[in-house]
Amino acid sequence: MTTEFDEIRPYRDDELPQIYEELIADEAFRHVVSIVMPGIPFEAIARQMHACSTVLEFQKTFCYPLLKKIMSEATLGTSLDISSLTDRSRAYTYVSNHRDIVLDSGFLSVLLVEQGLSTVEIAIGDNLLIYPWIKKLVRINKSFIVQRALSMRQMLESSARMSRYMHYAIAEKGESIWIAQREGRAKDSDDRTQESVLKMMAMGGEGDLIDRLCQTTTVPPARSSQSARCDYL
Repeated sequence: MTTEFDEIRPYRDDELPQIYEELIADEAFRHVVSIVMPGIPFEAIARQMHACSTVLEFQKTFCYPLLKKIMSEATLGTSLDISSLTDRSRAYTYVSNHRDIVLDSGFLSVLLVEQGLSTVEIAIGDNLLIYPWIKKLVRINKSFIVQRALSMRQMLESSARMSRYMHYAIAEKGESIWIAQREGRAKDSDDRTQESVLKMMAMGGEGDLIDRLCQTTTVPPARSSQSARCDYL
């Protein structure tokens, strides 16, 4: 993998042991784990982490059970119709409506895994990564970083690099991607895609504008629920 993306990309499998050690030594991470997984000795959790030699093993050991628990306790059921994906061997860019910071992409990954597909790489804003352990944890969980709070010139350069990474993930790594169709969650159920998102996606790749967008193999999934999380806003 080119070093161009080292600052923003998810961790590779060979990097996990060192990142595990850094998380295990982080007192804030240990405190959060004790709340999320009460009654389980942290030493046992640390051993489980080190037993996960790949990102997918980590996700299936820790993230999948947690998301399934949320699904069973907070919903009346979930389903996913991917009948329109005629070629399941391809990697796709899921440009999705956005209601929940974590669960939009989390639920999608769970349901994809249950239909024999892989989890998605997730675009996440660095404004949410307020502690070092959060940034490390999301990068273990196949997230790549969207840099915010930059100058106009820096933002343009950052967007171009992220676009190149997305094209690289799709074409070279064969990894599907999840990205919100707009910056932030839609508080008014207005789910039109921001033009700036499409312009960013077309900054990477080769050919004209349409060629570059086609190279991202975009799929527009729509997450719907009986009670929209942001309705009260």
